[in-house]
Amino acid sequence: MKIAMLARNAELYSHQRLVEAAEARGHSLDVLNTLRCTVQIASHRPTVSYNGQVLTGYDAVIPRIGSSITQYGLAILRQFEMGGVWPLNESVAIGRSRDKLRSMQILAKHGLGLPLTAFAHDPRQTDEVIQAVGGVPVVIKLLEGTQGIGVVLAETLSSAKSVIEAFRGANVNILVQEFIKEAGGTDIRAFVIGGKVVAAMKRTGAPDDFRSNLHRGGSAEVVKITPEERSSAVRAARWMGLNVCGVDMLRSNHGPVIMEVNSSPGLEGIEEATGKDIAGMIIRFIEDNARAGKTQTRGKG
Repeated sequence: MKIAMLARNAELYSHQRLVEAAEARGHSLDVLNTLRCTVQIASHRPTVSYNGQVLTGYDAVIPRIGSSITQYGLAILRQFEMGGVWPLNESVAIGRSRDKLRSMQILAKHGLGLPLTAFAHDPRQTDEVIQAVGGVPVVIKLLEGTQGIGVVLAETLSSAKSVIEAFRGANVNILVQEFIKEAGGTDIRAFVIGGKVVAAMKRTGAPDDFRSNLHRGGSAEVVKITPEERSSAVRAARWMGLNVCGVDMLRSNHGPVIMEVNSSPGLEGIEEATGKDIAGMIIRFIEDNARAGKTQTRGKG
């Protein structure tokens, strides 16, 4: 097979592992800098060019689109889809996952466990928003933040109001969520491929940091998840429409609550913690499922 990967940094561990896994199974995988791709929009002839050359002959595309270029990356991915190239994760599903509010609304609609979450536009509704999630402490998140960036723990009413009002005063959209104290600065990442949890790890935040992101100094270890956690991860992936994702959950007193569904999960932490060949599993999933024009959400926006 001939596979394209949309990624800005070919040197990242995850991207190198996917190239290695593809080549080990006899495929070619080209890493394309997303920002160097251009599209030509013409009736019946959707094309993508790279450094001025029209791309042809690809059987599948792996989108590894950074959050800072989501909209441009999705435009490039949609062009591949229009040309009949099979995407590992579809553009519509990635768009859902990158919008924290929309993803929470979808998961809530289908009965998934979530932390109490509130959203409002008017800074004058700050007190109402804080009370809606059970009062302080609260977690305040940028709608489009990633890897723990733009996530603040406010432990007092005055600090919560100050942070919320500052963000809204700068016209930045945020979510306010209840703080799950019993999680103890740890979370669970379940890695889902093709509707199955293939690996799971427990991530623990760095000292004095409530965030458990590995990029922020956290650590990871293999963990055995409960049937309820496994079911939550699988259902979250299905309702988001993602073939491959990392589902981040907290263990609360009332069961697992989903914090985020990551459509471009890193491979380094999960492979090192579990010893599993996640990259190889992804390539095998592509082998089994890639078919020209086979997209679930084609034409649905």
